Amino acid sequence: MLISRRSICTGIATMLVGRGGVSSEANAASGPTHSQLPFGLAGNSYYSGPVSDHFDGAQFFNTSPTTNDKTVWDWFRWQLTSRPTPWPESVPVNFVSPAPRSDPMRMTFVGHATVLIQVRGFNLLTDPVWSERAGPWPLLSPKRVCPPAVAFDNLPRIDAVLLSHNHDDHLDFEALRRLVSRDSPVILTPLGNDALVRQSIPEARVDGYDWWRSRSLAKDLEITLVPSQHWSLRRPWDRRMALWGGFAVRVGDELIYFAGDTGYGDGGVFTAIRRRLGQPDVALLPLGAYEPRWLMVDNHVNPDEAVRIFQDLGARQGIGMHWGVFRLSDEGRDAPRVALASALTKNGIEPGRFTAAEPGFVWNAPS
Repeated sequence: MLISRRSICTGIATMLVGRGGVSSEANAASGPTHSQLPFGLAGNSYYSGPVSDHFDGAQFFNTSPTTNDKTVWDWFRWQLTSRPTPWPESVPVNFVSPAPRSDPMRMTFVGHATVLIQVRGFNLLTDPVWSERAGPWPLLSPKRVCPPAVAFDNLPRIDAVLLSHNHDDHLDFEALRRLVSRDSPVILTPLGNDALVRQSIPEARVDGYDWWRSRSLAKDLEITLVPSQHWSLRRPWDRRMALWGGFAVRVGDELIYFAGDTGYGDGGVFTAIRRRLGQPDVALLPLGAYEPRWLMVDNHVNPDEAVRIFQDLGARQGIGMHWGVFRLSDEGRDAPRVALASALTKNGIEPGRFTAAEPGFVWNAPS
């Protein structure tokens, strides 16, 4: 069944479904005000806490000023004027069955932003999404072009889930429900998302954290929530009521950085991470969902900016994620991989130091 772009535009804009690309951002330098909440709502459905440099008592916001605030009308403009590069209907996947545990650091890419991190006998899973579509609408939500590279039943027992924010392509309630039922992992997430998860999965062991707060899972395993430049929305009335972020995983002397979803902004987020936590041994950085640039620039990096983050962090190894699974924007399916190769050449970086990971890619830490 064919659906016109106008119908998609009208449906999505009317329902105000968040897909991770467009925000209705107020002045990000000072934060949005209560009067700018949708439908005139005041307060926050998920979190109540002190005002800070990224929370005004009702909504969260980025500390780095943005330059291109968006509204629902920009959604209309995009859907009615864009010329997206076609994607293939399906892409073959290298299916993987991970070992139950791994002492050396090993990362298995399931797809999009879902990565199995195995280190020191612990199994961590980032933004678990196994659903066919990134959203609840059967005909409007983006559909996978490749299945998860690890079948859910082949997942090893998960000790902890790192949940970066609440957009549909990162928070899959059905996958979380299955994980909680099977493994009862601890779920670490930015403030507000814990309440959202608990509403849907009351039995979940979920903790909400502010930026720069840490949690020790073992003597030599500490996880810190770090800032990102993004936004949040799960329901029409909850825009920016839950925080967003990335994670820094400290394992002994090794540091893993998972960026979640982020724009580049003024780069201050990434220099702060390096200054406060050190240089990552491996950085998991987003590559996709970046065109058209006028729409996506504040919330999604392109490959050039991903390389800039890699350099800002001083990371030893970069691995590109968040591309090639769901068509969320206008660039072609393989464009991020091609653009990454070009950006690495331009900056004199050896290609092997920053890889665009396809689903099924497995990275093992050097001996």
